[in-house]
Amino acid sequence: MNLKNIRQFVVSNSKLIIALISGVLMGTTVAPFNIWFLAWFALAPLWVLVIKQSQKSEFKKKKIILFPLLWGIGYHGVALSWITGIHPMTWMGVPWLASIAIAFFALSFITLWGAALVTFWVIILLGIANFNFVTHPKSQSVSPLIRVLIATAIWCGLEKLWSMGPLWWSSLSYTQSPHNLLILHLGQLGGTSAITAAIIVINGLLAEAYLAYSSSIPNKKKDSQARGMKYFVFATGLFISLHLIGYGLYSRPLVESPEAALKVGIIQGNIPNKIKLYPEGFRRAIQGYTNGYLTLAAQNVDAVLTPEGALPFFLRDIQAGSLIQAIRKQGVVAWIGGFGERGSSYNNSLFTFTGKGEVFSRYDKNKLVPLGEYVPFEEILGGIINRLSPLEAHQVPGTSNQLFDTPFGRAIVGICYESAFPESFRRQAAAGGQFILSAANNAHYSQAMPAQHHAQDIMRAIETDRWAVRATNTGYSGFVNPHGKTIWISGHNSYEVHAERIYRRQTKTLYVRWGDWLTPFLISLSIVVLLLNRDRFLGVD
Repeated sequence: MNLKNIRQFVVSNSKLIIALISGVLMGTTVAPFNIWFLAWFALAPLWVLVIKQSQKSEFKKKKIILFPLLWGIGYHGVALSWITGIHPMTWMGVPWLASIAIAFFALSFITLWGAALVTFWVIILLGIANFNFVTHPKSQSVSPLIRVLIATAIWCGLEKLWSMGPLWWSSLSYTQSPHNLLILHLGQLGGTSAITAAIIVINGLLAEAYLAYSSSIPNKKKDSQARGMKYFVFATGLFISLHLIGYGLYSRPLVESPEAALKVGIIQGNIPNKIKLYPEGFRRAIQGYTNGYLTLAAQNVDAVLTPEGALPFFLRDIQAGSLIQAIRKQGVVAWIGGFGERGSSYNNSLFTFTGKGEVFSRYDKNKLVPLGEYVPFEEILGGIINRLSPLEAHQVPGTSNQLFDTPFGRAIVGICYESAFPESFRRQAAAGGQFILSAANNAHYSQAMPAQHHAQDIMRAIETDRWAVRATNTGYSGFVNPHGKTIWISGHNSYEVHAERIYRRQTKTLYVRWGDWLTPFLISLSIVVLLLNRDRFLGVD
């Protein structure tokens, strides 16, 4: 293909390329790039393309659908590209080419799953905004501000729906974590929906400002430009106002009682997945976590947290090991990641061991990793996955209503993938959870994955107004305060032992009390506005 042909291709497909590039820009808002401010206008190009195309007389639904599909592929494909780190899987006996196929399938599946959300958003938005034109030629289009309201409500509703399913990670809200702590504090008011809604509204107002300012309607150009400037000023003012609200929440001092203090130590074992389930991995786990526990006990910690699956054994084997012997000798409480038997299956669990070496409580991971710990939609995909992977799924999820009591009071627990599901943390906080324990593995991936995971835990700490302790296998372990500040964070692919003082808290944010009230409010408000303007939209005199 020569330069002329390339130029012709770019020109003829410029709109599709713009949609893809703007999605890629949104993808760079998260680790490893962390260009978070792009999120405030990276959706606007898609908005403009969709609205302009829908207003043409030769409106073609099939062509419009390509815009959100490409935008979603760009966003989720870049943001979730770390999933390819599952390759190579030769250490599991998977041939090289089969390992590539599994990695490609995983990336393709989760990317298209995320792109489907964006596509449904456009379909529903256009369906509401244009349903009346077919049967009511005199009808008027939905006004820009109402369109912004509806678009925001739909996106928040879809994110809420998606988060109730098995595949969830890249909400628009997490594009602001961990760097924009001011806007993340809106999560204390309405959870992730408050942050997502803010991003959608600003993008929508900027897009509508451009659409109005660039309008070429005869005799109305000046009015359109003035309206466009008003939308831009509105977007700017709202952007500043939302950050000021966040600053007000962020600047509140943390009043901590000395009696609520708790010195917690973490052990980052740094055991690669390729040896974790083999004799060398077992030896390193037992030795590394026992020595780490003894080191922390000598620092007079109150408790020690280990990562997800730190000791990859069943409970009965953990109880017979050297770590429990050390606990009985030192008398320091430990939270140990291991496997709990559940009939003929097992759970990925976190156990509380008292200073006497006895099991005080157990939490079983509820949100399992699709394709890693179980096969989603097994009736449909089971055959495909079984041909791609030699893994057999025997792990089962824990119940969704678990509470985790400790000798220091009730804790909030999230094991690995659960950090992406704020409702689990909110429920536990509402039930009296006083601090967060996050245990994860994160091995076998690039630094982007644990960095994004850490960003998720920061959001959970802010939303619930709780201190968070995060222990991972290979990085990044850390301590986060209720304002989302990382007090300490470990390196990546390193063995580390560290202790910090946290504080138990019993406050309840608006989000903890009311949950995601914002999404149903926005949907209800959109319905009311549409009903109040029904006659105008339907062209009734």
